[in-house]
Amino acid sequence: MSEKNVELMRRHFRAAAGQRGFAVDPAQQPAVDRLSRLAGELAESGGLFRQRPPRSLYVWGPVGRGKSWLVDTFFEGLPTGRKRRLHFHDFFRRLHEGVSHPGPHRDGHRDGQSAVDLAVAELLGDCRVLVFDEFHAHDAGDAMLVARLFRTLLDRQVTLVTTSNYPPAGLMPDPLYHHLFEPTIKLIEERMEVLDVSGPVDFRQLRCPGSGRRFAAGARLPAGGEARLGLAVPEPGEAVAVPAHLRDLPARAARGELVWFGFEELCEGRTAVPDYLALAERFDTLVLDGVPPLTACSADGRQRFANLVDVCCDRDVRLILIGADPLAGLPAGSDLIRDLDRTASRLAMLG
Repeated sequence: MSEKNVELMRRHFRAAAGQRGFAVDPAQQPAVDRLSRLAGELAESGGLFRQRPPRSLYVWGPVGRGKSWLVDTFFEGLPTGRKRRLHFHDFFRRLHEGVSHPGPHRDGHRDGQSAVDLAVAELLGDCRVLVFDEFHAHDAGDAMLVARLFRTLLDRQVTLVTTSNYPPAGLMPDPLYHHLFEPTIKLIEERMEVLDVSGPVDFRQLRCPGSGRRFAAGARLPAGGEARLGLAVPEPGEAVAVPAHLRDLPARAARGELVWFGFEELCEGRTAVPDYLALAERFDTLVLDGVPPLTACSADGRQRFANLVDVCCDRDVRLILIGADPLAGLPAGSDLIRDLDRTASRLAMLG
C-alpha cells in the first residue's frame, strides 16, 4: 500500500472539511481512515489500472451522518482516471433502459454474457472505481435486476464504493419480499467491507444557511397557502399532458420551468423514478398539491413520494408541497419511520 497516498487522502479530507467550516467528526474518522487506505491500495501497482481491485466498500448509517460527503470527498481526491460517481437512481434508470431496449449493435449475448453484463459494460466502459450514492432496494419488481447488477459489478475489475441508509440486512425491508433479496445481501456481506457511520450527530440539522440549494428554497404549505409564494392555482384549461419517461403524465399546469401536479396523479398513479428524473431534467420547480398524511397513502404511494423527494433534492429541483403535513401521525418506532427517515430529513430542509 502507498502510505504517501494514504496520507495525501487524509489531508484532502481535513482540507475539505476545513473549507466547509467544520472538522471531521469522531464517528466519521474510521470511514476517513478506511477510504484513505483504499486510496493507497488503488495507487499501488499502477493505481486505477491495477489488475486486481481492492475490496469494495459499503458505507451505511442514518440520514445526515455525512455519508455522501465522505465518498464524494474520497472521489474528488482520487487522481483523475478511470473513475465514475453516479447516483443510484440515475444509473439504475439507464441500466433498465439498456436491458429493456438494447442498441442495434447488441443483437444477442456475446460470449455467454447476459443483457445486464452487456448494459453495464456499455454504461461503465473501462471504469475501475465506481461510487454509488444513496443505494437502497424497496421495489420487489426490481429485486432480480439489482441482484444481477451487484453480481456483475463485483465480478468485474471494479472497486465499488456505495452509501446507504440501511445495513445490508435491512435492504428490501418489506417482510413479504425480503427473502427475494437475501442472496444479494449475502453477496454484499461476503464481497464488500461494511462501514458503519451511525454517529449521534445529524449534520443536516447543522447545515449552513444560504447554501444556495434550490431544494432548500422550496416550501411546505397548507391547502390554500399558494398565495404566500405568489402561486396562482391552475385553471382547468391549463391541464396538460407532460412527457416523462416513455409516457405522458397529467399535469395541472406547465408554466415555463414550473410544473404542477396533484399527489394522486404523480404518486398514486403508475409512475416510477425514471418519470421523476425526466421531469427534473425539464423543470426547475415542481409543485405537488393535495398532499395527504402518508399514513393515508398506499405503500406504493409512500414509496413513490419518497423517491420524488429524493430526485428533487439530488437534482436541485425546487419542491413545493401543498396540503397536509406528510409526516403527521406517523407512530414513533414504527417501520414507516425507519423507511421514511431520509424523506423526513429532506423535508425538514423545506421552508
